[in-house]
Amino acid sequence: MSFQEQLAEAVAYIQNHLSGQSLKGLVILGSGLGAFADTLKNSVAIDYKNIPHFQKSWVQGHAGRLVVGDVAPGFTIACMQGRFHYYEGHSMETVVFPVRVLRQLGIEFLIVTNAAGGINAAFQPGTLMMIEDHLNLMGDNPLRGENHDVLGPRFPDMSEAYSKTLRALAQQVAEDAHIDLARGVYAGLSGPTYETPAEVRMLRTLGADAVGMSTVPEVIAANHMGVPVLGVSCITNAACGLSDQKLSHQEVMETAEQARQRFTTLLSGVLNQLASQAAGSLSQVGH
Repeated sequence: MSFQEQLAEAVAYIQNHLSGQSLKGLVILGSGLGAFADTLKNSVAIDYKNIPHFQKSWVQGHAGRLVVGDVAPGFTIACMQGRFHYYEGHSMETVVFPVRVLRQLGIEFLIVTNAAGGINAAFQPGTLMMIEDHLNLMGDNPLRGENHDVLGPRFPDMSEAYSKTLRALAQQVAEDAHIDLARGVYAGLSGPTYETPAEVRMLRTLGADAVGMSTVPEVIAANHMGVPVLGVSCITNAACGLSDQKLSHQEVMETAEQARQRFTTLLSGVLNQLASQAAGSLSQVGH
C-alpha cells in the first residue's frame, strides 16, 4: 500500500469520529503531560490501535489515544496522549505519520510538548521552557527519501522552526498568569539511553539548554507542511553529570505531575487566545 493510500485510510477513519467538525490544531502531549486532554469539552477518544497505520505507544505516561474536543465553541482541536518514538524501533516516517494525518484534517498549528533533561544550570526540575530552536542530533530526518510533493517542498526552510508569533503569544499568556517561562534550545537525541556526562558537556558547548528523545521529527514534518509550531519542554531532571542523582523515567513522571497545573494553565491560556483570535476573524468576515 502506498503512503498516500495509508494517509487516506487514517484520515477517513478519524473523520468518521468527528461529526463534521474541522480541526483547528494539534497538541502532542509528552511523558506525564497527557492529563491536559481531559480539559477538552465534548471530547471523543480514539485508541491509536484502532486508527489505520497508527502504532501503539509503549512508554509509561503515554496513554496512546487521540482525544478530539472543543477548547471553545467552534474551536475543535486534537490532542495526542503520547507519541511514537524513534527509539521504539519506528521509522521516522512512522513517527511523524500522525502529524501528517492531522494536517490533512485541517490543523493550522501544532503545539508540541515533552519532558526534557535540563542542561542550562539555571533550570530546576519543574521549569517550563519554551523552545526557541532545536538541534537535530538524532542521526536521521523524517524527510529523508522520496519527497511527497503534495505535503511540502523537497528542501523546506527551517529558519523559524518555532513560530515567533506563537512564542510571543505564549510569553504573554505566561506573564499574565504569573508563570515563569524559560526559553532555550532543545537538543533531540535518538535514545533510549540517557546521555553520558561527556555528551551533556558536548551539548552545552553546542548551545543546548535541554535534551530529550522526541519532538524534533514532528517539528520538521510540521514545517515541511507549512504548519506553525509552538514547543514547550517540562524540565523534569538535571541532565547526567549535573547532579549526583541517577536518572530514571519515574523521576520524569513525578516531576511532570508536579508541573501539571502550571503546564495546563499555560496551554489552556494559549489555546483560549487562539480561539478568541479565530472568533474575531470570523466576526470581521461577517461584517
